[in-house]
Amino acid sequence: MSEITDSERIQKILQQYERKREKEKERYQLIKHTEDFKTKNRQRAKMHYENNKNIKKEKYENDKDFLNAKSQYYYYKKTDNLEKFKNKYPHKIELLKTRNLII
Repeated sequence: MSEITDSERIQKILQQYERKREKEKERYQLIKHTEDFKTKNRQRAKMHYENNKNIKKEKYENDKDFLNAKSQYYYYKKTDNLEKFKNKYPHKIELLKTRNLII
């Protein structure tokens, strides 16, 4: 009995993966326009939204100051007024530095 080399084993695994992905794609193409699939997909998406809406809201509330500072930084950078931004908002510069946005 012959031994399978590592490269042959890797090739075999890759081919199996490609065949699996192709079959999944074909299956999706067949069922994506059916009413049953659409309703199940909408229901799944709605449940995901309902389950995670508070998490997204909390994440936004936690990052609101950072997002505001980031937006202002890019605005001042676009208008070539970075020195004005640094003088006017030193606390926002420090916030951006803690998140490694400003080099």
